[in-house]
Amino acid sequence: MTIAKIIGDRSADDIIACDVSTPVAEVVSMLAGKRIGAVPVLRDGAVAGIVSERDVIYRLADKGSACLDLPVEAIMTSPAITVEPGTKIDEALALMTRRRFRHFPVVSDGRLVAFISIGDLVKHKIDEVEHEAAALRDYIQTA
Repeated sequence: MTIAKIIGDRSADDIIACDVSTPVAEVVSMLAGKRIGAVPVLRDGAVAGIVSERDVIYRLADKGSACLDLPVEAIMTSPAITVEPGTKIDEALALMTRRRFRHFPVVSDGRLVAFISIGDLVKHKIDEVEHEAAALRDYIQTA
């Protein structure tokens, strides 16, 4: 199964993102207001990086509240590790586990098409296991 299965019914227009010039304070408000952990950072419509709660916390600890006035480009993680719609879900999960992060920009032809979290991937895996279990129960009951 691939990432395309998870993002099939999503619209790129629904992605919450920010520009490299967005002030960190505005991004913090966006993260808190939307109750999300990260957003992709765009430059001219292309993924330039990603900024997460961790990025904000680390910079606050290092530079204090002065970092809130900086453009998000100054604190984002760059380059962002991205996946394509054709990436297998198990590969994406393994990469997230190995690299210890929780969000992926999904890119196709250089453009952001979706933004997924480890929660999206885990939910899909749980649904898949539950479906297989139900199929096995049905098979056993009819055998």
